Amino acid sequence: MPALSTDRHYSAAASPEHVAEPIDTDAALEALKHGPRGALFVAAASVLFLLVGWLAFYFLLFLPRGYIG
Repeated sequence: MPALSTDRHYSAAASPEHVAEPIDTDAALEALKHGPRGALFVAAASVLFLLVGWLAFYFLLFLPRGYIG
């Protein structure tokens, strides 16, 4: 088992070359004007696939087996 290192760890996020330049308020508002379209699309698509899968199970698996009772 390797010995524990006592060297100090520095995060790459603390390096100035890895930090984004600050932007002004107008640029931030322009970037956020339309909201999270991509996240809404992914969420809507996953709900649609879930609904289509449920309907496929219902019509292709459960209904052909007939009434149980």
